[in-house]
Amino acid sequence: MNRYMPLTGHDSTIPALVIDTQAPVDVLYDAAAYRIRAVTQFLENLAFREQISSDAVVLHDFALLLAIPLRDGCDLLDVISRKMSSQDS
Repeated sequence: MNRYMPLTGHDSTIPALVIDTQAPVDVLYDAAAYRIRAVTQFLENLAFREQISSDAVVLHDFALLLAIPLRDGCDLLDVISRKMSSQDS
């Protein structure tokens, strides 16, 4: 596994945002959990609202806003999984 893994949600030939795959597992986990909890909290708040009136553009922007940290969290969990698999070998 390369030392620096680019985030998959950012299409670029030269990645500006990367994950240090050699970071300790607890640091990677905390970063993933923070992003996933932020998305979860927002979605829970949105779900419990009595009235939501938004047009398609706003809903698209919300979806993009939530997809970015969720994808980052999944990328971090992927690195954790790879690290744990390599420790088992």
